[in-house]
Amino acid sequence: MRLLILGRDGQVGTALTQLLAPLGMVVAFGREGADLAHPEGLAKIVDRERPDVIVNAGAYTAVDQAESEPELAQLVNADGPAALARAAAERDAWLIHYSTDYVFDGEKPGPYAEDDATAPLNVYGASKRAGEQAIGKADGKHLIFRTSWVHAPGRSNFVAKILGLAQSRDELRVIDDQVGAPTSARLIAEVTARAVAKIAHDRPLARGIYHLAAAGETSWHGYASYIIGEAVRRGVPLKLRPERVLPVSSSAFPSPARRPHNSRLSTHKLRSALGIELPDWQADVLGTLDTLLPETIR
Repeated sequence: MRLLILGRDGQVGTALTQLLAPLGMVVAFGREGADLAHPEGLAKIVDRERPDVIVNAGAYTAVDQAESEPELAQLVNADGPAALARAAAERDAWLIHYSTDYVFDGEKPGPYAEDDATAPLNVYGASKRAGEQAIGKADGKHLIFRTSWVHAPGRSNFVAKILGLAQSRDELRVIDDQVGAPTSARLIAEVTARAVAKIAHDRPLARGIYHLAAAGETSWHGYASYIIGEAVRRGVPLKLRPERVLPVSSSAFPSPARRPHNSRLSTHKLRSALGIELPDWQADVLGTLDTLLPETIR
């Protein structure tokens, strides 16, 4: 099996490159080798590499910045994936793509199912929904995994940001009226590997959209409190204590892009299709903390 990964250097792409290697011959590109902002060149890459499965982990993820760069967000999150989907369909290859909870408006009182109506509140979410629609329109073999609140070892995510602030501040205000499930890039890659293995054994999942997130739910405030509490429990020298992580509403932090208040995703469809259970978000976060906390102590 030949596997082509785009977005190699991102959080999900890094995990994918490691976990998909045992399943076949992997060719992975970062932006310099396969730029989604230049959709016209993607078909040539697919023709050259002749993959059985294309895994697109590349995306424009700067949610607030997208409000002032809608054309670029559309190129990377919709036009690029559309070109990949057409190229995959022409080669009868599978395309695996990642989307987001931000395709929803957050007004539903419970977890969102895959067939719930989408209504993104911001440019980023709209561009990701456009990508989903373009992939479906290409009518090829595809899996779209919607996920939420992604974290991984590194410096560009919520876990690292909170740990960094906790070293210099003795009080931190964090939003408590947005709810979702923190989900690790490794978990996303592990589930993707299971899906690819089923393709390899000619028992693929039914094409379409699946929700992929850790189990349970929390607010950003609950998430931050858990991170700080776990760090303190492990003896990490932080100025901030868990009781000084204070809850505030979204209105306390105005931002260019609106966020959904409810980002909960029902994963029943995915769990049934793969015959798996997904870990609670707290257990999933521990893997990221295991890497970041020693770096925080240094």
